[in-house]
Amino acid sequence: MGVTIPSAAGEVKESYEISNSVRLNDGDNAQLDKTFGSGGNLDKFTVSMWIKISTLASTPDAANYPFIAVNSSPGSNMGFRIRNTDLLQWYHYSAVDGDAGYKMDLRTNMLLRDPSAWYHIVGVYDSANSTEAQRGRMYVNGVEASLSGTPVYPSSGLDGIMGGQIPHSIGGYPTSGGQFDGYITEMHYADGQALAPTAFGEFDDNGVWIPKRFTGSHGTVGFHLEFKQTGTSANSSGIGADTSGNDNHFTPINLAATDVTEDTCTNNFATMNPLESDRQQGGAATFAEGNLQITTSYVDSDYQRYPQVYSTQAASSGKWYVEMKPISGNAFTLGVFSPEDYPSDSTNNPYGGYATTSCIYSYRTDISDGRVRQNDNSTSPFPSFGTSDVIGCALDMDNFKVYFHKNGTYINSGNPTSGSTGTGAFTLATTGSNGANITLYGFTCGDDAPALNGTMSMNFGNPSFAISSGNTDGKYGNFEYAPPSGYYALCTKRLAEFG
Repeated sequence: MGVTIPSAAGEVKESYEISNSVRLNDGDNAQLDKTFGSGGNLDKFTVSMWIKISTLASTPDAANYPFIAVNSSPGSNMGFRIRNTDLLQWYHYSAVDGDAGYKMDLRTNMLLRDPSAWYHIVGVYDSANSTEAQRGRMYVNGVEASLSGTPVYPSSGLDGIMGGQIPHSIGGYPTSGGQFDGYITEMHYADGQALAPTAFGEFDDNGVWIPKRFTGSHGTVGFHLEFKQTGTSANSSGIGADTSGNDNHFTPINLAATDVTEDTCTNNFATMNPLESDRQQGGAATFAEGNLQITTSYVDSDYQRYPQVYSTQAASSGKWYVEMKPISGNAFTLGVFSPEDYPSDSTNNPYGGYATTSCIYSYRTDISDGRVRQNDNSTSPFPSFGTSDVIGCALDMDNFKVYFHKNGTYINSGNPTSGSTGTGAFTLATTGSNGANITLYGFTCGDDAPALNGTMSMNFGNPSFAISSGNTDGKYGNFEYAPPSGYYALCTKRLAEFG
């Protein structure tokens, strides 16, 4: 069902760590813009970036999402984008009258459809190269992309427009619509150089493509964006700060400090899974803020069907902590589920604890009270909660216990550090409805009666909402309340240690 289970093969070398990314929400028209004061080498340059996709481009509102694009009058453009068929395109298009059409058009055979994965993308433009097929090249995760259709390569000596004295945008188009929805990190622009992907990455001992430190020159108008700062101006303290030494800083557009996150290609954090947005009978969900903000809705007037959304990562052992903040509405759930016991028939989905399956626990609230549900039974009364609250869930996979808190106070007098004693815990199932042992649990959130819809924001340590206190799990994450001792953020670094 799309849950990622990181393994030893997914561990990364410690030699080069990426600490931050920028989260671009298409609904905010968020991007980073710059017009260069002097031009670079228009015949030769390399672009490198890591991306994590939130919205699939095949959805109706997501056609032609760009990662980086440049526009020049009267409408020529160039850059990387995911087209509405989910394929990656590295292109140069001219809209000049009498000469309109693609000057470079490279499209991958592979489709980018995994919202839980980080991809490394490299594009090379080298129009002076004597070999036509080397004038434009595209790489994904260290491998030159296999191309679909009939590729269009630049003619010999054709100037590109990237690096010129025209508007550049990251995450959108400078002069037209279309926004990228997802995360970007470790972006390089190497002016005047045609570089192999090995300048930016390498295969580790397990054959996994990972980033490495770039030690070359960025050229005249080159830049390196690491997204370590949170300011909203085009300077060294801004989200778009250039750390190459060229001071080619980008201006953040509709971005805030909360859009700088720890979710990166060297420590991939869980999000909610858009591939499961319509699994629940009678309802569906929409996603925003890097798949951390979920709006659920349903159409069943008897309030018996409740949309639920599931995390992209799950754990088979260890102890894990997550928070949820209601944004709007009046009825919400936060809980855990096992994909190993996940019903394949959509008419039997567990609805956050409302069906007779033992793999779901949820802490729910409506207007009157709060309840914990499992196996179509509820335990109450517990405190209700709303948009002024932060709800926490501590999942103990070593003892198959789960605990819930409201604003830092655990309900049922729970003590997540009580181990096998399970003080105030709710006990998880270890055997599924099919009789098989359950060894894997992830997190779920969603709607609940009597709301017609609800919007909520999940925090696996990479929050999209402002945190007033700022607590880590001892090393990673950013939480409103301190995770209990021995509990961790759901991310690949911690899964490699404890999962």
